Amino acid sequence: MIRPIRHRTAQFNITARAIPEGGARLRRGRDRAICLVFCALCAPVYAQSDAPLPVPSGQPVHLDDVLLDNNPGELWLRFRFIAPKIGATVGRITYDVASKDMEHLCQILAVPYVTQHNLRPTRVVISLSDRPVEFGDAAPDATQFFEAYRLEQSRCIWEGL
Repeated sequence: MIRPIRHRTAQFNITARAIPEGGARLRRGRDRAICLVFCALCAPVYAQSDAPLPVPSGQPVHLDDVLLDNNPGELWLRFRFIAPKIGATVGRITYDVASKDMEHLCQILAVPYVTQHNLRPTRVVISLSDRPVEFGDAAPDATQFFEAYRLEQSRCIWEGL
């Protein structure tokens, strides 16, 4: 359900903070929006367990939050994941491998989420971080990978931004 207020709100029983219009900084009071962590299609499989999400690399990946962002002047849907094994050093999951994981996560989570909530995002952004980081905060010690996609006919199409 989307409330008829300034911010769009998706519904489910697990909530996380979303981005207010105007940027990544969260404000208190009525300007704060609530966003959904999981769509009803994905919840039975993943929300009830601590098991990592299945990705091609086999690394442990967990959904951190989902944000509806109108800041760029259009709706961007942001899925933020924790993937503690990513990094550029030897023995870590590199960007080349993680990019396949991000495309897979877009397809198995973002597409059903958009369908379930009847959303029409201009972009879907999938991000992986090796540790929890507040959206919009600088975290120079954290490794973060990002990919943007547009959705066409229930497919994630990579957008090289």
